[in-house]
Amino acid sequence: QITKHLNKIVDVVKLVDLTEGAHIERELMLIKVKAAGAQRAEVKRTTDIFRGQVVDLTSNVFTIQLAGTSDKLDAFIAALGETVVLEVARTGVSGISRGEKVLSLQLSKSLN
Repeated sequence: QITKHLNKIVDVVKLVDLTEGAHIERELMLIKVKAAGAQRAEVKRTTDIFRGQVVDLTSNVFTIQLAGTSDKLDAFIAALGETVVLEVARTGVSGISRGEKVLSLQLSKSLN
């Protein structure tokens, strides 16, 4: 039922439920964390362990970009500890099927 409703949204061209087959999922997160004094090295080390990138920094705040599964992003937040997290923005999960299977769209020809 959810699939039917989402297909009715104008911006959605086609929706496929990938959960039944082999697929890859990723989510993007931007997170602002306190990073003052001794915290800076620890936040940077944790970011490196999770293969994130510091995309902005000030004397007290790091903005970090991290992509991966939702579990990985949740684990990163847990590893930082709630005391240093200031703000979080997440995209939601996007996915694509594994291997050679591709999503094909049948576009109707416009009448001229």
